[in-house]
Amino acid sequence: MNRHQAKLLLVGEESDFVRRLKKDLLGNGFFVRETLLDRQADGLSETLRVDAVVLYSCQKHHLDAISIVERIRSSNRNIPIFFVARYGSEKKAVAALRAGVTDYYSDLHSTDELVRSLRHHLHDLVSAFKLSAKQEREVQDSSMPELLGVSPEIKEIRSYLKKVATMNSTVLITGETGTGKELAADFIHWYSERRKKPIVRINSSAMPEQLVESELFGYEKGAFTGAHFAKPGKFEQADKGVLFLDEIGEMSPAAQAKILRILESKSVYRLGGKSEISVNVRVIAATNQDLEEQIDEGKFRKDLFFRLNVARLHLPPLRDRREDIPVLLHKFMHEFNQDFDLNVTGFSEKSWFCLLKYDWPGNIRELRNVLESTYISAPSSTITFQDLPKLYQKKFRSTSFSPKSERDQVLSALFATNWNKSRAAQELNWSRMTLYRKIAKHQIVQNRSIRTPIC
Repeated sequence: MNRHQAKLLLVGEESDFVRRLKKDLLGNGFFVRETLLDRQADGLSETLRVDAVVLYSCQKHHLDAISIVERIRSSNRNIPIFFVARYGSEKKAVAALRAGVTDYYSDLHSTDELVRSLRHHLHDLVSAFKLSAKQEREVQDSSMPELLGVSPEIKEIRSYLKKVATMNSTVLITGETGTGKELAADFIHWYSERRKKPIVRINSSAMPEQLVESELFGYEKGAFTGAHFAKPGKFEQADKGVLFLDEIGEMSPAAQAKILRILESKSVYRLGGKSEISVNVRVIAATNQDLEEQIDEGKFRKDLFFRLNVARLHLPPLRDRREDIPVLLHKFMHEFNQDFDLNVTGFSEKSWFCLLKYDWPGNIRELRNVLESTYISAPSSTITFQDLPKLYQKKFRSTSFSPKSERDQVLSALFATNWNKSRAAQELNWSRMTLYRKIAKHQIVQNRSIRTPIC
């Protein structure tokens, strides 16, 4: 085990999910000890020798799992506990969080979100070890957020985000679901002076109304029934770092008012507390909704919008930057080859062009999920059209791939001819010079460092 490898205790009922979860955690660089709920008396002593606990419950009631949380908290108040529930609800989330859970996940389909949360909560763990300069670089490089792409849009976004990172202004990131808003927040955090402090995340839509104050502000021991110990809120946890408010457009009016007060006063009161606690937090908010429209409809506070809307960034949908799709597919293919222990080298021509020309309403997230689903079926070295998920085969067959703009026409011809410009010009009934002018006009760039993976 590497000296900087975080140690986790995985507690849960024996199941395929737990086995897959353990494999995913190991594959993401964690050292994992495992104990089953029916052997909980023996296993919980391990909490003294690990850095975090991941607790999984597939029961329709969480009583046994909640008792595990309470037992851990009675002996260790500070260890992070991540609760993954197969059958979740707002009531169960409230009970788990009040018992002392750090993060709660309901019906987790992908471990990506859990892994990100683990890494961020254990952010300072690596720096506690005396690493060599080479080890330190390796650790930093492995967690550096990447905004991949060669399109003019993504190049401009990367440049803007690096400028924003040097400031302390609040940031509002907008864009459709799956366009990478959380990744953009990570990018800002990474390039900022706050990088060595945590980025704390709040999913505004998933926060139960009863927990808004206790989660945001924290609470003192005895503040309410079940508050057996004091707990800092999200703003305190993010002190000198970044607070990422995801899905801010889904936040309730009451929560909006509380967020506004903190932004104005730069201080919080814990529930049951008597003294004001100053916080130095940079807020980054994200939404896939039109906040100006929500203001007109009375669903979002205008004064909070003005507080958030200082540095504004809009992430374009994937269909508007199609030349980034090959770059993303290349990255995902490399990742999944490692995760699934396969050696896929490329795509058949039909599967490749379907992936390039589809509009991807779920954007990057949908593209990644489709490729992961393909890998689950264990394709050979070449991904054919028949290897793609059946649902998408049907979508690709029924979707008309007629380009919607001149830029899409050019890209479609270039993709169809594997960037052979003479053939692309013939496809478009243009001269080569006309094609070159159109490529320059629309700033279309081929990433020559990535070989087009058509087999």
